[in-house]
Amino acid sequence: QVQLVESGGGLVQPGESLRLSCAASGFTFSDYGMHWVRQAPGKELECVSAISRGGEFTYYANSVKGRFTISRDNAKNTLYLQLSGLKTEDTAAYYCAKSLNTVYVPCVYNSRGQGTQVTVSS
Repeated sequence: QVQLVESGGGLVQPGESLRLSCAASGFTFSDYGMHWVRQAPGKELECVSAISRGGEFTYYANSVKGRFTISRDNAKNTLYLQLSGLKTEDTAAYYCAKSLNTVYVPCVYNSRGQGTQVTVSS
């Protein structure tokens, strides 16, 4: 079955950086677009970034554009999210998610992992 395992979260100060990883298994990773979504306490899920199966197309929410970078390594079945210039409002649980099907549409996904917590605080 689909398994997505996120890692790399932590407690950082404003302005610092983190790199999140998502190890995927149980499906042909290179056939699917992938997504990063986040959920802050008391708020709804927000799709922050997406990438097509070959990496040619990427999407970023306005709230993270210019600060976050999504990438993938299909040989390693791994998705990444580089978070730079972190702000307190970036504090959230971050989840990777698999596209609903093999047609890439940003932020249309089904399965997601258990998440990794990112806390930005001074």
